[in-house]
Amino acid sequence: MKSLLLAAVAVASLMGTARAADTFALIPKGMDNPYFDLSRDGCMAEAKKIGVTCIYKGPATHEPATEVQIMQDFITQGVQGIAISVADADSVTGVIKQARDANIPVITFDADAPNSARQAYVGTDNKEMGRELGRQLIKVHPQPSTFATQSGGPAAENLNERLAGLYEVLKGAGWTEVKGSPAFCNDDAALAAQQLTDFATANPDIGAIIPVGGWALFAPKAYKGYVDANMDKVKAGKFPLVMPDTLPVELQLLKEGYAQVLVGQRPYEMGEKAMDILLKLKNGEKVPVINISGLDVVTKDNVDKFLKPAN
Repeated sequence: MKSLLLAAVAVASLMGTARAADTFALIPKGMDNPYFDLSRDGCMAEAKKIGVTCIYKGPATHEPATEVQIMQDFITQGVQGIAISVADADSVTGVIKQARDANIPVITFDADAPNSARQAYVGTDNKEMGRELGRQLIKVHPQPSTFATQSGGPAAENLNERLAGLYEVLKGAGWTEVKGSPAFCNDDAALAAQQLTDFATANPDIGAIIPVGGWALFAPKAYKGYVDANMDKVKAGKFPLVMPDTLPVELQLLKEGYAQVLVGQRPYEMGEKAMDILLKLKNGEKVPVINISGLDVVTKDNVDKFLKPAN
Protein backbone atom coordinates (compact mmCIF):
# COMPACT_ATOMS: atom_id res chain seq x y z
CA MET A 1 0.00 0.00 0.00
CA LYS A 2 2.81 2.38 0.89
CA SER A 3 4.52 1.78 -2.48
CA LEU A 4 1.23 2.40 -4.29
CA LEU A 5 0.79 5.66 -2.40
CA LEU A 6 4.31 6.78 -3.30
CA ALA A 7 3.69 5.91 -6.94
CA ALA A 8 0.51 7.96 -6.96
CA VAL A 9 2.34 10.92 -5.45
CA ALA A 10 5.05 10.59 -8.10
CA VAL A 11 2.46 10.55 -10.92
CA ALA A 12 0.70 13.57 -9.44
CA SER A 13 4.02 15.35 -9.18
CA LEU A 14 4.81 14.63 -12.83
CA MET A 15 1.38 15.82 -13.91
CA GLY A 16 1.87 19.01 -11.93
CA THR A 17 5.21 19.55 -13.66
CA ALA A 18 3.58 19.03 -17.06
CA ARG A 19 0.89 21.58 -16.25
CA ALA A 20 3.57 24.03 -15.15
CA ALA A 21 5.35 23.86 -18.53
CA ASP A 22 3.82 26.98 -20.01
CA THR A 23 3.49 27.33 -23.77
CA PHE A 24 4.05 30.75 -25.34
CA ALA A 25 3.50 31.66 -28.99
CA LEU A 26 5.77 33.92 -31.02
CA ILE A 27 4.03 35.25 -34.15
CA PRO A 28 6.19 36.95 -36.83
CA LYS A 29 4.83 39.07 -39.68
CA GLY A 30 6.03 36.45 -42.16
CA MET A 31 7.83 33.12 -41.93
CA ASP A 32 9.71 33.90 -45.16
CA ASN A 33 11.50 36.90 -43.63
CA PRO A 34 14.96 35.80 -42.36
CA TYR A 35 15.00 38.70 -39.91
CA PHE A 36 12.45 36.85 -37.78
CA ASP A 37 14.53 33.67 -37.80
CA LEU A 38 16.75 35.37 -35.23
CA SER A 39 13.76 36.17 -33.00
CA ARG A 40 12.75 32.51 -33.30
CA ASP A 41 16.22 31.38 -32.26
CA GLY A 42 16.24 33.72 -29.27
CA CYS A 43 12.77 32.56 -28.27
CA MET A 44 13.71 28.88 -28.44
CA ALA A 45 16.97 29.34 -26.53
CA GLU A 46 15.40 31.37 -23.74
CA ALA A 47 12.37 29.07 -23.49
CA LYS A 48 14.67 26.12 -22.90
CA LYS A 49 16.60 28.11 -20.31
CA ILE A 50 13.55 29.15 -18.27
CA GLY A 51 11.59 25.89 -18.67
CA VAL A 52 8.78 26.90 -21.02
CA THR A 53 7.83 26.04 -24.60
CA CYS A 54 8.11 28.49 -27.50
CA ILE A 55 5.88 27.88 -30.53
CA TYR A 56 6.98 29.90 -33.55
CA LYS A 57 4.28 30.32 -36.19
CA GLY A 58 3.17 33.12 -38.49
CA PRO A 59 1.87 33.70 -42.01
CA ALA A 60 3.94 32.11 -44.77
CA THR A 61 4.42 35.61 -46.13
CA HIS A 62 3.40 39.12 -45.06
CA GLU A 63 -0.40 38.87 -44.73
CA PRO A 64 -2.13 40.76 -41.87
CA ALA A 65 -5.42 38.84 -42.14
CA THR A 66 -3.63 35.49 -41.83
CA GLU A 67 -1.67 36.81 -38.85
CA VAL A 68 -4.94 37.60 -37.09
CA GLN A 69 -6.29 34.11 -37.85
CA ILE A 70 -3.15 32.46 -36.47
CA MET A 71 -3.51 34.45 -33.26
CA GLN A 72 -7.16 33.39 -32.98
CA ASP A 73 -6.07 29.77 -33.38
CA PHE A 74 -3.59 30.16 -30.53
CA ILE A 75 -6.35 31.61 -28.34
CA THR A 76 -8.54 28.59 -29.11
CA GLN A 77 -5.64 26.26 -28.26
CA GLY A 78 -5.29 27.94 -24.89
CA VAL A 79 -1.64 28.95 -24.97
CA GLN A 80 -0.39 30.72 -21.84
CA GLY A 81 0.91 33.81 -23.64
CA ILE A 82 1.32 35.41 -27.07
CA ALA A 83 3.98 37.72 -28.51
CA ILE A 84 3.16 39.17 -31.93
CA SER A 85 5.02 41.35 -34.42
CA VAL A 86 2.14 43.43 -35.71
CA ALA A 87 1.77 43.75 -39.48
CA ASP A 88 -1.31 46.01 -39.26
CA ALA A 89 -1.96 47.79 -35.97
CA ASP A 90 -5.67 48.30 -36.61
CA SER A 91 -6.36 44.72 -37.68
CA VAL A 92 -5.05 43.14 -34.46
CA THR A 93 -6.90 45.34 -31.97
CA GLY A 94 -9.92 43.04 -31.75
CA VAL A 95 -8.01 39.78 -31.52
CA ILE A 96 -5.67 41.15 -28.86
CA LYS A 97 -8.71 42.11 -26.78
CA GLN A 98 -10.12 38.63 -27.38
CA ALA A 99 -6.95 37.09 -25.96
CA ARG A 100 -6.91 39.39 -22.96
CA ASP A 101 -10.59 38.63 -22.27
CA ALA A 102 -9.52 34.97 -22.17
CA ASN A 103 -6.83 35.91 -19.58
CA ILE A 104 -4.01 35.20 -22.03
CA PRO A 105 -1.09 37.64 -21.64
CA VAL A 106 -0.30 39.46 -24.89
CA ILE A 107 2.75 41.50 -25.79
CA THR A 108 4.08 42.87 -29.05
CA PHE A 109 7.64 42.48 -30.27
CA ASP A 110 9.45 44.23 -33.12
CA ALA A 111 6.27 46.05 -34.26
CA ASP A 112 3.82 47.52 -31.79
CA ALA A 113 0.08 48.18 -31.57
CA PRO A 114 0.15 50.88 -28.88
CA ASN A 115 -3.59 51.58 -28.93
CA SER A 116 -4.50 47.95 -28.32
CA ALA A 117 -4.87 46.00 -25.06
CA ARG A 118 -1.36 44.58 -25.35
CA GLN A 119 0.46 44.66 -22.01
CA ALA A 120 4.00 45.39 -23.17
CA TYR A 121 6.21 45.99 -26.18
CA VAL A 122 9.75 44.67 -26.64
CA GLY A 123 11.82 45.87 -29.55
CA THR A 124 13.55 48.76 -31.21
CA ASP A 125 12.94 52.42 -30.58
CA ASN A 126 11.87 52.71 -34.19
CA LYS A 127 11.79 56.47 -34.43
CA GLU A 128 15.36 56.55 -33.13
CA MET A 129 16.33 53.91 -35.69
CA GLY A 130 14.97 56.14 -38.45
CA ARG A 131 16.90 59.07 -37.04
CA GLU A 132 20.10 56.99 -36.89
CA LEU A 133 19.69 55.94 -40.51
CA GLY A 134 19.39 59.62 -41.40
CA ARG A 135 22.38 60.63 -39.30
CA GLN A 136 24.55 57.93 -40.84
CA LEU A 137 23.50 58.97 -44.34
CA ILE A 138 24.45 62.59 -43.67
CA LYS A 139 27.76 61.42 -42.23
CA VAL A 140 28.57 59.61 -45.49
CA HIS A 141 26.99 62.29 -47.74
CA PRO A 142 27.06 65.68 -45.92
CA GLN A 143 25.73 67.70 -48.86
CA PRO A 144 21.88 67.78 -48.97
CA SER A 145 20.38 66.15 -52.04
CA THR A 146 17.33 64.20 -53.15
CA PHE A 147 16.40 60.85 -51.65
CA ALA A 148 13.90 58.01 -51.84
CA THR A 149 12.90 55.56 -49.17
CA GLN A 150 11.14 52.23 -48.96
CA SER A 151 8.95 50.62 -46.34
CA GLY A 152 7.25 47.26 -45.89
CA GLY A 153 3.53 47.73 -45.32
CA PRO A 154 1.81 51.11 -44.98
CA ALA A 155 -0.05 50.04 -41.81
CA ALA A 156 3.01 48.79 -39.88
CA GLU A 157 3.42 51.00 -36.81
CA ASN A 158 7.14 50.30 -36.41
CA LEU A 159 7.96 51.16 -40.02
CA ASN A 160 5.90 54.35 -39.95
CA GLU A 161 7.85 55.43 -36.87
CA ARG A 162 11.12 54.78 -38.69
CA LEU A 163 9.93 56.86 -41.63
CA ALA A 164 9.04 59.67 -39.23
CA GLY A 165 12.50 59.58 -37.66
CA LEU A 166 14.22 59.45 -41.05
CA TYR A 167 12.20 62.41 -42.35
CA GLU A 168 12.91 64.38 -39.18
CA VAL A 169 16.65 64.16 -39.77
CA LEU A 170 16.89 64.30 -43.56
CA LYS A 171 14.24 66.91 -44.29
CA GLY A 172 15.50 68.93 -41.33
CA ALA A 173 18.93 68.92 -42.99
CA GLY A 174 17.58 70.12 -46.34
CA TRP A 175 17.14 66.82 -48.18
CA THR A 176 14.19 66.51 -50.61
CA GLU A 177 12.12 63.38 -51.17
CA VAL A 178 11.47 62.35 -54.78
CA LYS A 179 8.08 61.57 -56.28
CA GLY A 180 6.83 58.04 -55.62
CA SER A 181 8.62 57.72 -52.29
CA PRO A 182 8.12 55.82 -50.07
CA ALA A 183 7.61 52.59 -51.99
CA PHE A 184 6.00 49.67 -50.15
CA CYS A 185 7.37 46.15 -50.78
CA ASN A 186 5.17 44.21 -48.33
CA ASP A 187 8.33 42.53 -46.99
CA ASP A 188 8.97 40.90 -50.39
CA ALA A 189 12.74 40.76 -50.95
CA ALA A 190 12.63 40.46 -54.75
CA LEU A 191 10.13 43.30 -55.06
CA ALA A 192 12.21 45.41 -52.68
CA ALA A 193 15.33 45.01 -54.81
CA GLN A 194 13.35 45.86 -57.95
CA GLN A 195 11.91 49.00 -56.34
CA LEU A 196 15.41 50.26 -55.49
CA THR A 197 16.43 49.72 -59.11
CA ASP A 198 13.29 51.50 -60.31
CA PHE A 199 14.03 54.53 -58.10
CA ALA A 200 17.59 54.74 -59.45
CA THR A 201 16.41 54.43 -63.05
CA ALA A 202 13.67 57.04 -62.71
CA ASN A 203 15.96 59.45 -60.81
CA PRO A 204 19.47 59.19 -62.31
CA ASP A 205 20.75 62.12 -60.25
CA ILE A 206 19.25 60.98 -56.94
CA GLY A 207 21.51 61.46 -53.93
CA ALA A 208 20.48 58.40 -51.92
CA ILE A 209 17.99 55.55 -51.70
CA ILE A 210 17.62 54.53 -48.07
CA PRO A 211 15.06 51.89 -47.04
CA VAL A 212 13.79 51.60 -43.47
CA GLY A 213 14.03 47.80 -43.60
CA GLY A 214 16.62 45.43 -45.04
CA TRP A 215 14.32 43.49 -47.38
CA ALA A 216 16.27 44.09 -50.60
CA LEU A 217 19.45 42.68 -49.09
CA PHE A 218 17.67 39.37 -48.44
CA ALA A 219 17.75 38.90 -52.25
CA PRO A 220 21.54 39.37 -52.54
CA LYS A 221 21.87 38.60 -56.25
CA ALA A 222 19.24 41.17 -57.24
CA TYR A 223 20.55 43.67 -54.71
CA LYS A 224 24.11 43.32 -56.04
CA GLY A 225 22.78 43.98 -59.53
CA TYR A 226 21.22 47.22 -58.30
CA VAL A 227 24.44 48.35 -56.61
CA ASP A 228 26.67 47.28 -59.52
CA ALA A 229 24.60 49.43 -61.88
CA ASN A 230 25.38 52.42 -59.66
CA MET A 231 28.89 51.48 -58.51
CA ASP A 232 30.63 54.35 -60.30
CA LYS A 233 28.56 56.82 -58.28
CA VAL A 234 29.14 54.82 -55.09
CA LYS A 235 32.92 54.94 -55.55
CA ALA A 236 32.75 58.65 -56.37
CA GLY A 237 30.97 59.33 -53.08
CA LYS A 238 27.76 60.42 -54.83
CA PHE A 239 25.55 57.46 -53.93
CA PRO A 240 25.85 56.34 -50.29
CA LEU A 241 24.69 52.89 -49.27
CA VAL A 242 23.27 53.13 -45.74
CA MET A 243 21.03 50.15 -45.02
CA PRO A 244 19.03 48.72 -42.10
CA ASP A 245 19.73 45.53 -40.13
CA THR A 246 22.75 43.34 -39.51
CA LEU A 247 21.80 39.82 -40.51
CA PRO A 248 24.69 37.64 -41.73
CA VAL A 249 23.80 38.13 -45.39
CA GLU A 250 23.83 41.90 -44.90
CA LEU A 251 27.11 41.86 -43.01
CA GLN A 252 28.67 39.87 -45.84
CA LEU A 253 27.36 42.35 -48.41
CA LEU A 254 28.92 45.20 -46.45
CA LYS A 255 32.22 43.34 -46.25
CA GLU A 256 32.13 42.91 -50.04
CA GLY A 257 31.55 46.64 -50.58
CA TYR A 258 27.80 46.54 -51.27
CA ALA A 259 26.95 48.70 -48.25
CA GLN A 260 28.87 51.33 -46.32
CA VAL A 261 26.88 51.42 -43.09
CA LEU A 262 24.37 49.06 -41.51
CA VAL A 263 22.10 50.20 -38.69
CA GLY A 264 21.02 46.99 -37.02
CA GLN A 265 18.33 45.90 -34.61
CA ARG A 266 18.59 43.02 -32.16
CA PRO A 267 15.86 40.52 -33.08
CA TYR A 268 17.48 37.63 -31.17
CA GLU A 269 17.29 39.69 -27.98
CA MET A 270 13.62 40.46 -28.73
CA GLY A 271 12.83 36.74 -28.85
CA GLU A 272 14.62 36.17 -25.56
CA LYS A 273 12.92 39.05 -23.77
CA ALA A 274 9.49 38.07 -25.13
CA MET A 275 9.67 34.75 -23.28
CA ASP A 276 10.85 36.36 -20.03
CA ILE A 277 8.12 39.01 -20.12
CA LEU A 278 5.33 36.55 -20.94
CA LEU A 279 6.38 34.28 -18.07
CA LYS A 280 6.31 37.21 -15.64
CA LEU A 281 2.88 38.31 -16.87
CA LYS A 282 1.54 34.76 -16.64
CA ASN A 283 2.78 34.60 -13.06
CA GLY A 284 1.02 37.86 -12.21
CA GLU A 285 4.14 40.02 -12.04
CA LYS A 286 4.32 43.59 -13.26
CA VAL A 287 6.55 44.42 -16.24
CA PRO A 288 7.58 47.67 -17.91
CA VAL A 289 5.23 48.57 -20.75
CA ILE A 290 8.08 49.58 -23.08
CA ASN A 291 11.20 47.40 -23.28
CA ILE A 292 13.76 48.75 -25.73
CA SER A 293 16.44 46.63 -27.36
CA GLY A 294 19.42 48.54 -28.71
CA LEU A 295 20.88 49.40 -32.10
CA ASP A 296 24.21 48.47 -33.66
CA VAL A 297 26.05 50.60 -36.21
CA VAL A 298 28.32 48.48 -38.41
CA THR A 299 30.93 49.69 -40.92
CA LYS A 300 33.93 48.08 -42.61
CA ASP A 301 35.91 48.91 -39.46
CA ASN A 302 33.92 46.62 -37.16
CA VAL A 303 32.09 44.22 -39.49
CA ASP A 304 34.42 41.31 -38.69
CA LYS A 305 33.41 41.52 -35.04
CA PHE A 306 29.75 41.03 -36.00
CA LEU A 307 30.50 38.29 -38.53
CA LYS A 308 32.46 36.29 -35.95
CA PRO A 309 30.30 33.39 -34.72
CA ALA A 310 29.22 33.60 -31.10
CA ASN A 311 31.01 31.18 -28.78
